[in-house]
Amino acid sequence: MTLIKDMTVGEVVEGYYLLKSVELRQTRAGKDYLAITFQDSTGTISGNLWDANAKAVKEFQAGLVVYLNAVKELYNGTPQVNKLNIRLAEDDEPHNPKDFREKSPVNEEELREYVQSIIFKIENATWNRIVRHIFKKFDKEFYEFPAAKTNHHAFEGGLAYHTATMVQLAEKVCQVYPQLNSSLMFAGILLHDMAKTLEFTGFENTAYTLRGNLLGHIVLIDEEVSKAATELGIDDEREDLIVLRHVLLSHHGKLEYGSPVRPKIMEAEMIHQIDMMDASMMMMSTAIANVEAGESSQRIFPLENRSIYKPKFD
Repeated sequence: MTLIKDMTVGEVVEGYYLLKSVELRQTRAGKDYLAITFQDSTGTISGNLWDANAKAVKEFQAGLVVYLNAVKELYNGTPQVNKLNIRLAEDDEPHNPKDFREKSPVNEEELREYVQSIIFKIENATWNRIVRHIFKKFDKEFYEFPAAKTNHHAFEGGLAYHTATMVQLAEKVCQVYPQLNSSLMFAGILLHDMAKTLEFTGFENTAYTLRGNLLGHIVLIDEEVSKAATELGIDDEREDLIVLRHVLLSHHGKLEYGSPVRPKIMEAEMIHQIDMMDASMMMMSTAIANVEAGESSQRIFPLENRSIYKPKFD
């Protein structure tokens, strides 16, 4: 059986893989085909099932495990599998989706300990109380949910891992730039994506909820902070509360990226930059994980549709 990370261009590969995503599309000639992303614990790879009949469309659903026999090829420099022979895994074969999912590289216990240590460093009472209140409310979900549906940290525990990595970056940035308020940086980062727990359905076959589709996590976390302030008896005209809401509302940086306001304080701008850095690094790392040295990755749409080259140097 061939792990995705061990697939070699030009060779036949076979094994059991999770259907991470399946999309029904049509060729220019109007024929149906399935655009599929296969996944195992080592990564993902895409392939197309051409001339998909009604049985295949009904049978091959995201979240199921299949047996695949195919050939790894390069298309415009992008790795993919072609000449697909595919069937559903049977009961006496590997078929548990949990065995094929990517998980956070850091275990939950370590993440919990680190997050709690950072909460203790939030010296402002308003921010500390709100962070604790919201973390208590979404404790289980925070450590289970992905940080995105497809683009970055799109795996079980990805939300907590993304958040913790951003805080680690913020700790270093605050050492270099002591004029930044570290408590605000930590509080803003810990909460910035928390409403992904409301935006998404979970880590299995991740989809958008109705609130996620119509409102989005930025609006939803602002609502949660406002509700927390009310429940804690915090005056909604306090500057520290307004500033916290501002860094959350502006963390996507631009109006066209979904933020209703652009960053207008240093901490808001730095949180946006750190968020972009961590998301970009994860996307690039994931893209080249199963690419051989001297090859380029698949195109990464959020990175202006660029592919990333993996150099041959050690």
